[in-house]
Amino acid sequence: MLWVAVLPFACAAGPAFVTSDPNGGWSNGGYYVHNNMWNSAKYKACTQTLYAWSCDNWYVVARMNNKTGDGAVKTYPNVHKDYASAPIGSFSSIRSQFAETSPHVGIYNVAYDLWINGIATPDCTEIMIWNENFNQVPGGRHVQDVAFGGRTYEVYKTSKGRYIAFVPTANFTSGTLDLLQIMNWTMAQGWLATNSTLSQVCFGVEIVSTDDADATFKVTAFSIEAKLRGRSDLPSPKRGMSP
Repeated sequence: MLWVAVLPFACAAGPAFVTSDPNGGWSNGGYYVHNNMWNSAKYKACTQTLYAWSCDNWYVVARMNNKTGDGAVKTYPNVHKDYASAPIGSFSSIRSQFAETSPHVGIYNVAYDLWINGIATPDCTEIMIWNENFNQVPGGRHVQDVAFGGRTYEVYKTSKGRYIAFVPTANFTSGTLDLLQIMNWTMAQGWLATNSTLSQVCFGVEIVSTDDADATFKVTAFSIEAKLRGRSDLPSPKRGMSP
């Protein structure tokens, strides 16, 4: 009898998408996986390659440093979903599940990035929800603490309120977040207008430095489950293969 060794498909199959393009990206499962080296051009020896099997299973290998000492974020590789300026008040639920691993070198934070009332425009608001912080410092100043889902966050805000960051007092690398609850709480503080709209939901890693060595950041699960007044806005994508 001839015996044939069968290797797991996850080991045999290469990634469906690979890019080192600073703005390279791939649409999959209703999401967009983005290499997003948005602030890397003016920094030397900054490289990053994205390897993706699916929207919920991808990683980047990045190399950069903080020799200038300015602490600037160079890249934000992420997976995101766009919303066509949907009124936040029209949602009955927005929950997101994630899992990630990071190398614990250099300076970075892993975080959600919610764009409200536009994307990187003068009048928009950026809400970041960090889940893991490694030597990074958020913008703005600490204004108060708040608890969501059994976790305590330090809240940072810039003077004009265009950037708001929720930084956990204890890191976590997987879980489910109630994004609508956090947006509604922000409205209740008067930091967002009640007629605000949701433009984009991202999840990824803001990288400042990897100490000039290759470092791997992985996302191994991601989905958004949103409901618009009683109907599902987006089903969870199927799990991808592990790299």
